Amino acid sequence: MQEQSVITTARGTAPGVHAPGHLGELTQIVDFALVDAVLEETGAREKRVRLLPARVMVYFVLALALFDRCSYGAVWGKLTAQLPAGVLVRPVASSLTRARRRLGARPLKLLFQTLAGPVGECGRPGVFYRGLRIVAVDGTSLHVPEDEQVTWRYPKRAGDKREFGYPLLRLLVIVECGTRALLAAVFGPEADGETVYAARLLDCLDASMLLLADTAFDSRALLEQVSATGAQFLVRSGARRCPAIVRRLPDGSYLSRLPGPYRPGHGYPSLPVRVIEAWITVTLDDGTVRREQWRLITSLLDHKRYPADELVGLYHERWQAETTYFSIKASLLDGRVLRSHSIDGIDQEVWALLTTYQALIRAAADAVADRPGLDMDRLSFTVLLQAAADTVTCATGIAPDGPTDLVGAIGRAVLASLWPARRRRRTKARSKKNATSKYNANHGRHPQQAQHYTVHAEVLIMEDGVTPRPRR
Repeated sequence: MQEQSVITTARGTAPGVHAPGHLGELTQIVDFALVDAVLEETGAREKRVRLLPARVMVYFVLALALFDRCSYGAVWGKLTAQLPAGVLVRPVASSLTRARRRLGARPLKLLFQTLAGPVGECGRPGVFYRGLRIVAVDGTSLHVPEDEQVTWRYPKRAGDKREFGYPLLRLLVIVECGTRALLAAVFGPEADGETVYAARLLDCLDASMLLLADTAFDSRALLEQVSATGAQFLVRSGARRCPAIVRRLPDGSYLSRLPGPYRPGHGYPSLPVRVIEAWITVTLDDGTVRREQWRLITSLLDHKRYPADELVGLYHERWQAETTYFSIKASLLDGRVLRSHSIDGIDQEVWALLTTYQALIRAAADAVADRPGLDMDRLSFTVLLQAAADTVTCATGIAPDGPTDLVGAIGRAVLASLWPARRRRRTKARSKKNATSKYNANHGRHPQQAQHYTVHAEVLIMEDGVTPRPRR
């Protein structure tokens, strides 16, 4: 009994100057061997051992993403809080800045690409639809500092007379629905459209996947590229497209073809698709009723295996991408402007932000590995983030002596704070708060308070076409 009651203070940090290089329990995912291999492959390893080695700086940059509210000194203090006093010299902010600059962005990019990928296994709720892994693509914007070293690449929005708002960086990701794991990411200037960036993400798709996307991605050329990967797609289409009805199907959908540009020797090749048009009726708790027309285009041509009403309901899972961005921008970044004031620094910071997010999702997936029926939507990202941050400050779970505990402290924390198994649909209050927003004023068009709602879908061919949606 006495031996079982002993409390040990032994830590699993690396020795010497590498001791501050850890990420708490997340180090089991972003481990020392992986970081060293990434540094070796990108040529970022130091030629002589410095007081701030490259490995330590990788973990420091990741910790900056985990503790976005903290200064350089405060983050360093959290990494070294459990080290004996006087073992290491405390670097000043300028030394950490120079060390970040020496490290560069390439190691963090390769680290993210190594960790990126699906984590949902067969049987996990919300991950698969009739044997196809559900993924979604969408874009968002991040604010970058207003600095001359940055604005030449990330300019501010400009009106007729003046520029306004912060410079913006456009970020696009492909997300695994059901787990919100990142499969791929790309970012750059906002001037390049979402379709341009989306084409650079398609290498992560394969024949086992079904891609969900919004109207911005209904380009015929992009859909053809998606089909070339072997993946299927389910995309919302705008009112400007007028697909011809080739054959009506019993479930209310119809087969059509998207014509392409002329190719010598091939004529005008067309892409066979199935079109699903429906009226969506949303009824809020306060009695407000909103009806909207939807048009979905899919490569799933078999109406018996993939009924139209199921695909209309499935399209709602596209919002997993929006939830992912909320976790990154509101929980990790806390709505703040990126802290870096150089192009390479911004690249490094964004890749670190995405890497840290993916490490958290992998920790969540490990936590539910022995609970196949548990929906990962029930896991709180806020609890996940706080639990991971606590293990960094306490320097626990870095390198366990015994067998690896997949659940760990992070897993136990999120499993103890699960959301309810059945949650009613709930709208988020929407109003234009930012004077520099690109959207028009929406007062009166959306609820000003969060409400529950019910939704009803009626699949019906719109003989007169779909009414254009107002710009929100």
